[in-house]
Parts: sequence; structure tokens; C-alpha cells
Amino acid sequence: MNEKIKTVVRGKKVGESAVVQLRIHDLSQLFNLMDPSPFIDKDLDADAENFIESWALEFPVSTPITVVVHLEQPPILGVPDPRRFTELAVRNFFQSKADTTRREFRQLMRTGQISLIIGIAFMALCLTLSKVITQEFPVSTTAGWLREGLAVGCWVAMWKPIDIYLYGWWPLLRRLRIYQKMSRLRVELKIKEPAIQGAPTSPAHTV
Repeated sequence: MNEKIKTVVRGKKVGESAVVQLRIHDLSQLFNLMDPSPFIDKDLDADAENFIESWALEFPVSTPITVVVHLEQPPILGVPDPRRFTELAVRNFFQSKADTTRREFRQLMRTGQISLIIGIAFMALCLTLSKVITQEFPVSTTAGWLREGLAVGCWVAMWKPIDIYLYGWWPLLRRLRIYQKMSRLRVELKIKEPAIQGAPTSPAHTV
């Protein structure tokens, strides 16, 4: 965890909403300070992004998410509503990730279609050659080896589309749905109350 994010509180489900909490010194540490984009379009800090995303993946896609940011210093953004401004920036970030993942999903499906066409064409060629070999050399040992090789070639040609359509698409689709949900998440800001000199202190509770 990045040293800038001093404390994190685990995500938990409260009622029908998933709540992910993290504690930082000031609001700027939530974002990538190296990104020259305007604040509303900035990337999240890598550690904050990984933390929020990893906890979001723990909950069902249908469960809405609220991110609670505990601040040690009041936000200084020059805007009348820092909470709303931060919420829009976080939503924009995950909407961008959703758009990128959607393009990756479409590209995967396009690759699957092309691979399937190539695989079927190659399989048809192999089966045709195998049939010709059987007819021309019915008792040849070498012909038998060739037929076996062509059969293996059929399976090799179909491996890529089978892998895509059976296993490759659904993790990407789930991640896309998670990002779409996170592009609608709520953000709450909680500012640490300043200590009053001379007031009695209670023992700190560590989560």
C-alpha cells in the first residue's frame, strides 16, 4: 500500500449497499498527481484504484457501491461542493475503464469470430484430405499416420475459438459490468474532527 494512503478500512456490506472505506491525509492523494489532466478527468492513485476495485469485485454486480473517504485535512479544491466534484472525478475514471474494457470485449469477440471461421475452414480441409487419403491408400500405415495428424490438426485449429467462447469472454464481461457499476458509485467525504486542547481523549479504536 502506498505510504500516502495511511490507513484503509475494509469494504463491507451495509444493508443493500457495499461500502468501501479508505483514509488519506488530503483529497489530492486520492488521485495520480503525475496526471496533467484537469481534476475532473484525473486518474486515480494506483493504490487507491487497486484497493477500491479489489473490494468491488468481492461483491455481486447488482450491489451498489459507496466509497467513504476519511480525510485528515479539509479538501481544498476551489469548488463549492468537493464531495460532488470528487464523485464525478471517480465516476469518470471508472467510466473510462468501462469504455476500454468494452472495446477489449468487442475485440475479443471479433477475434473469436475470425478464429472460428479459420478453424472451420481448416477443419474442413483436413477432413477432406483425410477422406481422400483413406480412399487412395486404404491399407497404408503412412496414410494412417497422416490421417491421425490431420485429426490432431483439426483440434489444434479449433482450440483458439473454443477457448474464447468457453472461457475467455465471461471474466471480461464481468469486469465490464463491475466498472459500469463503479461509474455510478457514490462518494462520501468524512473530515477528521480537530482535537480540542484540554479535552479528555478516548482510546483509539483500530479496525
